[in-house]
Amino acid sequence: MRIPVFVSCPTHLSKAQDQSRERILRELGRLQLDPRALGRTDYPSEFPLREVYVIAKHCSGGIILGFQQFIATAGIWKKGTNEQVSLGRGSSVCLPSPWNQLEAGILFGLQLPLLIFREESVRGGVFDEGVTDVFIHDIPEGGLRNAKLEAFREVLLKWSAKVRKHYYRIGDHGDN
Repeated sequence: MRIPVFVSCPTHLSKAQDQSRERILRELGRLQLDPRALGRTDYPSEFPLREVYVIAKHCSGGIILGFQQFIATAGIWKKGTNEQVSLGRGSSVCLPSPWNQLEAGILFGLQLPLLIFREESVRGGVFDEGVTDVFIHDIPEGGLRNAKLEAFREVLLKWSAKVRKHYYRIGDHGDN
C-alpha cells in the first residue's frame, strides 16, 4: 500500500520546473508514497482551502515545492516604517505561489512531517531559514545524476521514515 503525502506545487510550471517536479514524484513513487495535490490528483468541490485541509488530513506527510511564480523588479518593503527598504536597481525578488504558504501552514498545523524545497531565488514565509524546524533544500534538477541524485534520495529517505512513523502511529492510515 502506498502512503499518501500532500504535495504543494503550483499548477502552471515552466518546462524545467515541471521536469524537477516529475523527478520528485518519481522518487516518491520509488518510496511507495502516493503524492496528493489539489488541482492535480484531487479537485475542489466548492471551497479550495477547505479541500486542502480535507486532503492533508488524510496524508502522513507534506512536501512544499517553492517554484518561482512572480518576479518583481521594483518595489518597497515595509513602506512607511523604520525598516523600509527599496529594491535595488538591477535586483529582483522571486515569490512562490501564495498557496505554498497556506498549504504549509495547514500541514504544519496537522503536525505532519514536512519537507521544503525552493528554487534558489525564492524567499519569504516558510522559505526563509529558521521559520520552521525544517531544513530548506534547493529544488533538484530534473536530470540529477550520481552523487547529487544520491544526496537527494537520502533527504527523501530520511523524511519518508518520519512519514512512515506518522502513518503507522495513527493506526487508521490518515483518518485522524
